[in-house]
Amino acid sequence: MSPKQPTPSRREFIQHTAAATVAAAAVPLFKTPVYGQAKAPSVNVVGANNRIVVGHIGVGGQGMAHVRTAKGQAAAANVVQAAVCDVSKHRTGEAKAFIEKDNPGAKVEGFADYRKVLERGDLDAVFITTVDHWHTRIAVDALNAGKHVYVEKPMTRYLGEAFEILDAVKKTGKKLQVGAQGCSDAKWQKTAEIIKSGAIGAMVLGQGSYMRNNPKGEWNYTIQPWASAEDINWKSWLGPVKKQVGFSADHYFRWRKYYPYCAGLLGDLFPHRLHPLMLATGNPQYPTRVVSLGSKLIGSDKNTPGTFERDVPETVQLIAEFPGGLNLMVTSATVNEQGLPDMIRGHKGTLYFAGNRVELKPERPFAEEIDPQVWENLQPGESVQVHEKNWFDCIRSGKEPNAGIDLAVKVQTVISLAEMSERLSVMCLFDPKTRKVTDGTGREIKPITYGSTDLS
Repeated sequence: MSPKQPTPSRREFIQHTAAATVAAAAVPLFKTPVYGQAKAPSVNVVGANNRIVVGHIGVGGQGMAHVRTAKGQAAAANVVQAAVCDVSKHRTGEAKAFIEKDNPGAKVEGFADYRKVLERGDLDAVFITTVDHWHTRIAVDALNAGKHVYVEKPMTRYLGEAFEILDAVKKTGKKLQVGAQGCSDAKWQKTAEIIKSGAIGAMVLGQGSYMRNNPKGEWNYTIQPWASAEDINWKSWLGPVKKQVGFSADHYFRWRKYYPYCAGLLGDLFPHRLHPLMLATGNPQYPTRVVSLGSKLIGSDKNTPGTFERDVPETVQLIAEFPGGLNLMVTSATVNEQGLPDMIRGHKGTLYFAGNRVELKPERPFAEEIDPQVWENLQPGESVQVHEKNWFDCIRSGKEPNAGIDLAVKVQTVISLAEMSERLSVMCLFDPKTRKVTDGTGREIKPITYGSTDLS
């Protein structure tokens, strides 16, 4: 007879399970489009060696960052930049000249109307780096025109728009990546594996922060001398917003301060923490409850002459509850730099994050069951270049991008509910089946959208 094999301990079982676990692909949901006309679908991308022809819609500060990054890896990624578009003639010309400079054979077409970009049948994909209130209309039209989409964060301005994009992605099958480059940081992918293995037990509380301290007021960017009503198509820039103001260079450059165009910290900085933290759970979920508080007591705009006081808060905190029992606590500020350490607490152990490192520390009652562990040199970090390449690779392979639609729509739900909670002074409950929002008494709350408030 063979000698009897010893029964593995619970610790050995958990360690073996953790080593064997791999991250599962995100599962798509839902249906139905809202805007757009499906014309001039692209047909170029059929294999791993095919080139990808891209256009850039919106080439301001963040848009030009993507123009530069995409140009820098164009040869290695087999990408061709063929079109640029902006409501500013100056910015369109600047982007076109930059791509063509020191780039023999490059021919870039410049447009003032994004729909002309989408009419190009040779274009496979577009970067959308406009003001937030244009993200949805352009993204849905692009998807329906057969283009893959990289859209900057936040994915949408309002909650209802998130589902318009979700439905368009599901209808068209195109690949959408949201510009939260932290999702391409390998430590969050590793964390998803660790959590799914059961190594920390049930998740209890996650936390993170994004803190700044700008004495002159965050987003009070320099107003450039070329910005004028003659250069900028102001009516087009305003688009769907209700609060239509006359041409304002302050609004044009400092739009993140004002509610008609942006949710402030919730739209700009919170996505950089929420996307990776929700990805790291291994099974991103819609929130069940969200509450948020904000304040603007410092009044930092007074230190920048000639600007208006911001609509949005200078400090914001949110807590989001999820069906599995996890709470996420995230905070952000523009008037203090001291943040919370990134971590995810489980019933049996806690994960700590720093740089390219993940550390697991067991909870004291489970020290005999869970070993402390450290995973180091988890590259590549928060790289825009890597995040763009992940999108290009997924266009070719058919895989889901690191910040794809299944994750992005759930993150946007948290962001939009947090804005509603802070602005309306309510706790927001969400039902993903009906897509309805209610308060603690069960009363339905209509989501904020264009025209529902004075500042929208």
